[in-house]
Amino acid sequence: MILPGATVGVLGGGQLGRMFAVTAQRMGYRVVVLDPDPDSPAGRIADVHLAADYADRQALDELARQCAAVTVEFENVPASSLEFLARVRPVRPGVAAVAIAQDRVREKRFLAECGLAVVPFSVVLDSDGLSEALVHLGGSAVLKRARLGYDGKGQARVRSLAEALAAFESFGSEPCVLEKLTVFQKEISVVLARGADGATAVYPVIENRHRGGILDTSLIPARTPSAVAQAAVDAANRIAGVLDYVGVLAVEFFVSNGELLVNEIAPRPHNSGHVTLDACITSQFEQQVRALCGLPLGDPALLCPAAMTNLLGDLWIPHAPRWDAILNEPRAKLHLYGKRAARSGRKMGHFTCLGDTLDDARARALRVRRVVTRKPMALWRQRLAGEAAHK
Repeated sequence: MILPGATVGVLGGGQLGRMFAVTAQRMGYRVVVLDPDPDSPAGRIADVHLAADYADRQALDELARQCAAVTVEFENVPASSLEFLARVRPVRPGVAAVAIAQDRVREKRFLAECGLAVVPFSVVLDSDGLSEALVHLGGSAVLKRARLGYDGKGQARVRSLAEALAAFESFGSEPCVLEKLTVFQKEISVVLARGADGATAVYPVIENRHRGGILDTSLIPARTPSAVAQAAVDAANRIAGVLDYVGVLAVEFFVSNGELLVNEIAPRPHNSGHVTLDACITSQFEQQVRALCGLPLGDPALLCPAAMTNLLGDLWIPHAPRWDAILNEPRAKLHLYGKRAARSGRKMGHFTCLGDTLDDARARALRVRRVVTRKPMALWRQRLAGEAAHK
């Protein structure tokens, strides 16, 4: 075991790295962050911030020298950097799992080898292959870059060959995956932790809703039949077992006509798992620390139903959101990520509402959302309208 007082490292300085660092420091660990951004959210609160490229050998040497073990905040860290670190320090999750998750082609093939259903797809390497794939899948489809896509970036819905070719060109004609446009009733995710001893801790299944390719809300527990939920947990456990995974793993699913289709895997804490910070005995970030350090996993049990809503940079334009809308709700928890600049679509924070029932939690979140998303001009017009009505 790597016990409190030791130093742990994380590659990546965004909000996931920040929440990992906060948790690790609370548990008594020192944290070193490697991230090229000198003003990264995690770097600013870390004990040490190595502001260097992820492939910088001098920085990697220093990370290995200071840290007893290293984890990742996101899957697009160069595999060569992880291999370099793994020669001298435990790296969890392992290089193989990260390499699969950072390439959609490898990921799809891996899931198929696990015997799991996925959305029908074709691998696209050039424009001729794209034309054939579109015909094979029957017209409407979603084109996704094989690498470096997230939060709806690097993907496009296409309904014709002209749209598909334009999207392919906009992605730099890089290898892509073309997925059949599938009608689904629900999106769910399973977040689990797995230790080096093979022990697992699985959170209740989470129900998700996206807007513009970005996660908007998450509900725990998911409103889905128990048989579907159990099948999703079984599939996630199978993936973790085949990978001999150590760390926190998230698996996203579509529920289509009662059938589970695996969408993608994330070898790290997941946006939908943020709800565990307030709703569960042990958060996904504490599990990340525990798995990294070889500690027994914590209890993932749900304390109460909860609804989480992301706060995107759009809400800061032209003014900051109405924080009183969240802070006046006694069962709401506000989490801001410490990002300096707000941009459209950028995740700036989230809030979670707890409830006696899921309907209660969801209703609270909807009430808060209605107020926090109102722009100052809209409030001013509403006030004027109210005054006019009383005259």
